[in-house]
Amino acid sequence: MSDAKTTLLFVLALVAAGFVGFWVLALRKSAREESMRPTPYELLVGFVTDFLDTLGIGSFATTTSLYRFRKTIDDRLLPGTLNVGHTIPTFVQAFIYTKSVEVEARTLIAMIAAAVAGALLGAPIVSRWPRRNIQLGMGCALLVLTALLIYRQLWTAPTTGTVGLSGGLFAAGVIGNFVLGALMTIGVGLYAPCLVMVSMLGMNPGTGFPIMMGSCAFLMPVASVPFVRNGGYSPRAALGLTLAGLPAVFVAWLWFESLPIDMVKWLVAAVVIYTAVTLLRAAARERSAAPAGAHVS
Repeated sequence: MSDAKTTLLFVLALVAAGFVGFWVLALRKSAREESMRPTPYELLVGFVTDFLDTLGIGSFATTTSLYRFRKTIDDRLLPGTLNVGHTIPTFVQAFIYTKSVEVEARTLIAMIAAAVAGALLGAPIVSRWPRRNIQLGMGCALLVLTALLIYRQLWTAPTTGTVGLSGGLFAAGVIGNFVLGALMTIGVGLYAPCLVMVSMLGMNPGTGFPIMMGSCAFLMPVASVPFVRNGGYSPRAALGLTLAGLPAVFVAWLWFESLPIDMVKWLVAAVVIYTAVTLLRAAARERSAAPAGAHVS
């Protein structure tokens, strides 16, 4: 492993240790007021969603659906619970994929840094954009790009792709991940768009996993701290996500590691289609929820 990757993982370890220490203290305080023992259903949700997350499908949409199915927690607590509960499994995902998947260190670090900068600098701008327009645009764009990926898979010569970017493609990847980091602040997931972006830039689809998971591993602790401090999450449910999510990450990785590259490409296509459909459905729900006579932008 290169020195740059080693440094990146060392910094990530420091961030992870800091977050774990911060959250353990908060959980001990919460335990004085309520039980911290997750229910079997909360543990099941943690295992299923982080298993799928490790395969690149993402965890936020699936967790939200499963929680709402059983009315597990108040909807008001969903954003905080999702961020806090999935942060530690995401740390583990980032470590595993960064160590085991070959990707050029310069490309990896630059795209992770761009996503973090996008979340910090781009959030004030993106937050003013109409959410429904973004959901519609991203959903349609992902469907078109998936069609191109499937075309390349079926009717062009097979290629494993590169492990890094240079020149104009490097600039495009950095700018693209900056935008995706900013979009995360309004609930547009980074995983599927990042996977399709690296594939379209000619990289091996597998390289998208350390890039997207490393990006989220640095972003999610920052997003989680305010929720913990303000009590805007369910500590018990979040702990269930973490405790069951950690073994799920390793189980999913062992399964993923045995997949041939062609299967990984089809998995990426399935992930992106799923994400596109969920974005379009979310846009439809926002339109139907608008008051009669109101303008929906």
